[in-house]
Amino acid sequence: MSAGHRTGRGRWLAAATTSRLRPDRPHHPLVKLVTRLVTAQAAVAAAIGLSYSRRHVPSIIIALMLVVALLGLAALTRSGTHAAWVSAIGFESAFVMFGLIRFFSSRYLGGTLFGMISLGVLLHPAVARAFSAVPGPAERPGEARPALADADADVLGDGVTG
Repeated sequence: MSAGHRTGRGRWLAAATTSRLRPDRPHHPLVKLVTRLVTAQAAVAAAIGLSYSRRHVPSIIIALMLVVALLGLAALTRSGTHAAWVSAIGFESAFVMFGLIRFFSSRYLGGTLFGMISLGVLLHPAVARAFSAVPGPAERPGEARPALADADADVLGDGVTG
C-alpha cells in the first residue's frame, strides 16, 4: 500500500510530508526559518505597536494593517519561490525604511530591529539559493568536481597542453 489514506470517493491522499504549494520539492530549512522569522516579526510588531498606541485609533489601525501584511508575507514566503523571496526583500526593505523614518520622527522602533534581522537573513546567499530553483553545489547529486590538487591545466581551463 502507499503512504496515505483513502478518502470517501476512493482517491488516495499523499502523505503530509509533501508540500501543497510546491509538490516537486520539499521545503528547505532556510525557507522555514524565514517564514518563522517573518511570523515572529508580526508578533513583535503587534505587541509593540498595540502597547505603544495608547488607545489612539489610527495607530492601532496602522499596527493591525502591518501585522496582517506581515502574516501575508509569511504565507507568501512559505511557498519558497523566487518571486516570494524578491517580494519579501522588497517588503522588508520598505518596512525598515518606514520604521527608521518613524524612529527619527517620534522615537518609535516597533519591530524595526526585527525587520533588519529578517532582511539580513533574506540577503544571505544560502537563503537566496534556497528560494531559487537552482540547487546549490552540495545539493546536486552525481556532480563531482575535482579537487584543485587533482586538477590539471585542462580542467582549470588554461588550455595549456604538454
